[in-house]
Amino acid sequence: MSTPVPPVLPRARAVVEAAGAVFEAPARTGSTNADLLALATERPHGSVVVTLDQTAGRGRLDRTWTAPAGQALAASLLVRADLDDRDRGWLPLVAGLAMRDAVAAVLSDAADRTTASRPTGSTETTETTETTEATGPAEPRVLVKWPNDVLVDGRKVCGILCQVAADGSVVVGAGVNLTIPADALPTPTATSLAVAGAVDDAADLADAVLSAFTTAVLEAVRALVDGGPAAGAVRSRVRAACGTIGRRVRLELPDGTVDEVDAVGIDDDGRVTIRDRDGRSRGVAVGDLTHLRYA
Repeated sequence: MSTPVPPVLPRARAVVEAAGAVFEAPARTGSTNADLLALATERPHGSVVVTLDQTAGRGRLDRTWTAPAGQALAASLLVRADLDDRDRGWLPLVAGLAMRDAVAAVLSDAADRTTASRPTGSTETTETTETTEATGPAEPRVLVKWPNDVLVDGRKVCGILCQVAADGSVVVGAGVNLTIPADALPTPTATSLAVAGAVDDAADLADAVLSAFTTAVLEAVRALVDGGPAAGAVRSRVRAACGTIGRRVRLELPDGTVDEVDAVGIDDDGRVTIRDRDGRSRGVAVGDLTHLRYA
């Protein structure tokens, strides 16, 4: 077996170091979240641990997160900021929005380059979100499933896990499927950037995604700390990007209860607001949601 090579991610490194933080990119590690949690008290706000070969990753609800070496991004970002409890609860949602935007930018760039490379006069068309008046507005290709899974064409490309460190800082972990081919994806509901049309290699995709993601999360955290209109704008963008809102979903709660409900909003604490069959509404802070296609 060849020795893994540390990823070279110049744009992401530049973003982190410009913020006065530490950028670490091991060739292989068990878990970037575990690494950064162990180092949290020693590292400044905005520090990152990233690899393309994570061997013992975890996802939400203590699920295992695995991916072929060299084909997926595992990155963890340290957030140490003066946030109240409510705003800390928004961090996973903010991270989901940041990753949605990062993924959408990569896929848009790939589509632009594909279009530019076609011969003059080609009749091929690219996918668009525009629709006819009869069918109504189309759903964006890239959206967030509450609280922070990022979907492309309805399939999961990224999961995010936030964990609190011993000193109260928060480690925001993200796993992104980069170049995993369709026949090697872990589940039928997963996808990768390559399957969705990205053409760059794993390192270039990781660099583009991580630099944009880190920049956006740090900017959103500053806005939440500032409060007022800046914080309100962040929450409004999160709500607008959440593709769960307005859908019928299957909700599975930690106690094993399963029900079909309507997701109608996100409340001020970052909880998804659901309306049950009897018309009663309530906020849910922890649960597993599945978008129902027929809703």
